[in-house]
Amino acid sequence: MAEPLDGIRACVFDAYGTLFDFASAAASCRDVLGHKAERLTTLWRDKQLQYAWLRSLQGKHADFWYVTRDALDYALETLGLPQRGLRDRLMNLYLTLDTFPEVPDVLRRLKASGIPLAILSNGSPAMLQPVVANAGLSDLIDHVLSIEEAGVYKPHPMVYQLAVNRLGVMPRSILFLSSNGWDAWAASAFGLRVAWCNRYGQPSENLPGRPDREIKTLAELPGLLGVGA
Repeated sequence: MAEPLDGIRACVFDAYGTLFDFASAAASCRDVLGHKAERLTTLWRDKQLQYAWLRSLQGKHADFWYVTRDALDYALETLGLPQRGLRDRLMNLYLTLDTFPEVPDVLRRLKASGIPLAILSNGSPAMLQPVVANAGLSDLIDHVLSIEEAGVYKPHPMVYQLAVNRLGVMPRSILFLSSNGWDAWAASAFGLRVAWCNRYGQPSENLPGRPDREIKTLAELPGLLGVGA
């Protein structure tokens, strides 16, 4: 077992793919999607991130709700799926995504230990508030930070600075958790400590930065911080 990380005064979590399972939206529509559920999830997510990055580069920012909707429209059309009714159903499900199984217990343990907890996400406040509340995490998360405060999407350094400003601690005292390799590497390059939650068994990125630790699920996080059961 790796040695616990020292000097950590706060934990900051990415939302989608780290705390919340974005695949649960399409999985809830298998009655319509059938065997295309997994393909829709992959294409929708890939296009969602592409549109966010491209809008940032173009200086054409839009709320993540609209980016997510536009990506869904592209995915539905590409896969030849009906948009009427299904589009609204999937978008509404994005507000009530399932958490990964270990998330509630891990957050409760960290909260009980006195470690401040925050979310730092591409999601807009209007998207993050209902998904956090629906999952029963409102009393566990101290701060829910949206890139809307910076007006640009991850991985711009201004986004990671939001966590430093709100928590009032030095970057090296913040542990950032993300399942997205590009996000983990970018946060490290900014100066945060990083644990990459590599849920999907992805290879390492060839980008500036390097996560301090790699874990398979957030269940390993309390051990990294020396937090008991």
